[in-house]
Amino acid sequence: MDKLWIEPEADNFEKTQRAAYETHKLEKRLCRQMGQAIVDFNMIEEGDRVMVCMSGGKDSYGMLDILLKMQQRAPIRFEIVAVNLDQKQPGFPEHILPDYLAKLGVEFHIETQDTYSIVKKNIPEGKTMCSLCSRLRRGILYKVARQLKCNKLALGHHRDDMLQTFFLNMFFGGKLKGMPPKLTSDNGEFIVIRPLAYVAEKDLIRWAEHQQFPIIPCSLCGSQQNLQRVQIGNMLRDWEKQYPGRAETMFTALQNVVPSHLMDAKLHDFQNLTTTGMPDPEGDTAFDPPAFPQAAAFSEIAVRMALPEEA
Repeated sequence: MDKLWIEPEADNFEKTQRAAYETHKLEKRLCRQMGQAIVDFNMIEEGDRVMVCMSGGKDSYGMLDILLKMQQRAPIRFEIVAVNLDQKQPGFPEHILPDYLAKLGVEFHIETQDTYSIVKKNIPEGKTMCSLCSRLRRGILYKVARQLKCNKLALGHHRDDMLQTFFLNMFFGGKLKGMPPKLTSDNGEFIVIRPLAYVAEKDLIRWAEHQQFPIIPCSLCGSQQNLQRVQIGNMLRDWEKQYPGRAETMFTALQNVVPSHLMDAKLHDFQNLTTTGMPDPEGDTAFDPPAFPQAAAFSEIAVRMALPEEA
């Protein structure tokens, strides 16, 4: 009888220990990936005052949480100011973020501007609101950054956002253009950084669940289910589910661009290309198709395609 009572308790203890271990691994990975992105792109420097843009979603909560950990460990001194733009959306729980940030003890500012009414007034029902909403929000955040004397603006876009943007531009914009981890703001006044550039969305979801962030849903863009970004996101998730690791490979490709093997004459001087008379060990053969490392699933498909059909 004693054994029957002891085994469930031991099993529960083991599960608790395993969950704690996985959570610790997740936290270390998030910190490592953010730290690597900050170093790789020199995102934060000594004396910076970083405005962390808080939407109330899992990504911005996660970004602030990990940035605060980075601030404690960093060999340089920098300041963090959390900023939320209350756009006066109906039903927006305006107390949640101030309460959370005050409890956290971080410096914060809540900017209240009724952009919701402007967007609803100027965008016909059923049309995408993101473009106008984004322009309004951007202008307001620049003004707030100026008032708060911040020189860096941190946005919560993650690895999956960057991949989605790349495919959106390719499929709908006719451009090979992504979402850079660091750039100058369009008004030329600030540096915009994306510290979550190396972080996968699934890890942010797990971290938000563990930390129990008080998530605030967006009633503007969040309710538009037919957005092109939603379609691209679903496509990428389906790919990753069918072929695990594909998202990581595609993200790596964004960091390994070969202009000479694209078709943009502004990036590579095709017109004045001449022979060198010297073999190039890094060059591609002209007549052979390129070879790629194949996952088992791809190899199996290729074999099936190569086999003759049964009579």
